[in-house]
Amino acid sequence: MSADSEKPITRLLHATATGDRDAAKDLLPLVYAQLRSLAGARLAELPPGQTLQPTALVHEAYLRVAGKEDPGWDGRRHFFAAAARAMRDILVDEARRKTAIKRGGGRQREDLDEAKVSWGPAPEDVLAVHEALERLEAEDPLKGQIVNLRYFAQLSAQETAAALGLSITTLRREWLYVRAWLEREVRERARE
Repeated sequence: MSADSEKPITRLLHATATGDRDAAKDLLPLVYAQLRSLAGARLAELPPGQTLQPTALVHEAYLRVAGKEDPGWDGRRHFFAAAARAMRDILVDEARRKTAIKRGGGRQREDLDEAKVSWGPAPEDVLAVHEALERLEAEDPLKGQIVNLRYFAQLSAQETAAALGLSITTLRREWLYVRAWLEREVRERARE
């Protein structure tokens, strides 16, 4: 997004934070394309046959972050981090719903007309990653923020470092650690 387009977004974010409901309405068209791109990227990683569409994910996430009385956004990056966290929560809720016993547990619906191969993470994997992230955030909130910004908000290493006030070297070192830690946690959870 260009610097010119960031100024109206930042202005509207500040106006929304002060309770201006019209600003919240004006904000959506400006951020919609980027939010839809984030949603599409998250949903592309899930197995085929998902009932949740990028548009629905964007709207639900936007309602969650913009529907608060005082969202307290501290600029554009903070808004997108909040939106990414909302998308993560929605996907986790969806994974929980799909694995609920009353919905058939971990069973997958399969159309007999077309056999599909699933390449994305299973709902159980999404939940395992979410639980690992919750443990990480409890241990070290900064590392949790790094995951949310890098993975869920899809910020670059430079953008994430700037948003968190870290050097790029520190951010990269932390990112390597977090990825290894999450992989180990999820792998250990799968063995249980």
